[in-house]
Amino acid sequence: MTDGKRTPWVVGVSGASGTPYAAAVVRGLLAAGESVDLVVSRASRLTLLDETGIAFRDAHWREDLERWLGRGADGKPETFPRPALDDVRYWGAGDLAAGPSSGSYPVKGMLIVPASTACVAGVALGLSKDLLQRAASVTLKERRRLVVAVRETPLNGQTLRHLVALDEAGAVVLPASPAFYAGATHIQDLVDFVAGRVLDAAGVPHGLYRRWEGELGSARSPGEASGG
Repeated sequence: MTDGKRTPWVVGVSGASGTPYAAAVVRGLLAAGESVDLVVSRASRLTLLDETGIAFRDAHWREDLERWLGRGADGKPETFPRPALDDVRYWGAGDLAAGPSSGSYPVKGMLIVPASTACVAGVALGLSKDLLQRAASVTLKERRRLVVAVRETPLNGQTLRHLVALDEAGAVVLPASPAFYAGATHIQDLVDFVAGRVLDAAGVPHGLYRRWEGELGSARSPGEASGG
């Protein structure tokens, strides 16, 4: 919020594998007291159904989002308490008259998590074929923060050129690449590391992962560090 006026982060979810990343980012934003405008692409609904068993429906988005945010990266339901969604607004991917489609709609920026190569190409080329791509194009033209958490491997030359174009346009290109120095012991730790780096790029405070402090072995227990 800014001076009592709602100023959200737009979170776009494309069809790439990695829906737990999106859930962790939304949980992190809400925990930090941020407002969220959510855009779920048509392709991402298939991925969400495949990865979680949740069918995301426009007419029941609140109920489906609660189930999604409560699910852990290992697929277990009710891993996380269901957060209040009072400050979450959902926009259908086909709604090109939605708020985020206009530069006059006040937002802090946009986080695309995960970003498929098709999404990357559409944003880099300015296609605006759906609300997700249109909102990203608006974010760039208004010089707001755009974080693109691309999730694909390997990357071909065409996609790499699209990513360079996004970087040159002012976006933060953030591959969904988990790190292990933070002492991960569970799949959720790896997911939270990527989500935390997305929030870092957005300047949103969080406690999702253990930060590097310049001491080798600091992520291990004292017994492990000493070889015991």
